[in-house]
Amino acid sequence: MDYNTIISSIEENIATITINRPTKLNALNKETISELHEAFKSLDKNPQVRVIILTGSGEKAFVAGADISEFADFSAEQGATLAAHGQEILFDFVQNLSKPVIAAVNGFALGGGLELAMACHIRVASDNAKMGLPEVTLGLIPGYGGTQRLPQLVGKGRAMEMILTAGMITAEEALNIGLVNHVVAQTELLSFCESIALKIVKNAPLAISKAIHAINANYRDGENGFDTEIKYFGQSFGTKDFKEGSAAFLEKRKAQFTGE
Repeated sequence: MDYNTIISSIEENIATITINRPTKLNALNKETISELHEAFKSLDKNPQVRVIILTGSGEKAFVAGADISEFADFSAEQGATLAAHGQEILFDFVQNLSKPVIAAVNGFALGGGLELAMACHIRVASDNAKMGLPEVTLGLIPGYGGTQRLPQLVGKGRAMEMILTAGMITAEEALNIGLVNHVVAQTELLSFCESIALKIVKNAPLAISKAIHAINANYRDGENGFDTEIKYFGQSFGTKDFKEGSAAFLEKRKAQFTGE
């Protein structure tokens, strides 16, 4: 499928999605959000894809925020609809995807950009990255999950400070508070993310999917994460991947998983 605002490619079971609006610092607009949804949905269904890497084009920004020009004159009702729709088709969609998504955060990740990175399962930042949720400077609050995911990742106190001051933090600060998993030189960012992806690719795809859903279950209201873990643990015994994995272990060989 051809896209106007993103680039999607696949190599060695690893897909890479690049948000490609460099003149707008890769800001999210309606078209970009819609195309990202379609790309993630397509890759999630593609059996050749085991891991997805998400990044931004150029060296300045992962995503520098949302395209404010699209909603500057919105009413309260339109604003709520904007947030609900965006969360449903992109941010929650990515968080609950059955395949791991690694955010390669190159440069600025602000507002919706940081919210998108936080929706991914793993985050790696370039050493020049800057992150923040500056929505209160516009008279808004984060609307794509920022008030929920940031406290989950860094704790309530630090999240309060970041959101209420609208301050940006460096990549090293993000690493120290647990907002990102790793910080590397910008020239090494994609290759480092690919090295993580290759480690994941070696493992059982169905188990990876079930692990993602079990981990996410702990953060859903009304769902008992331990019960979800027990359910998926039991289901794993009925898969061909478990039979292959256990046989390979006992036979002291590398497993060849098929995702069945």
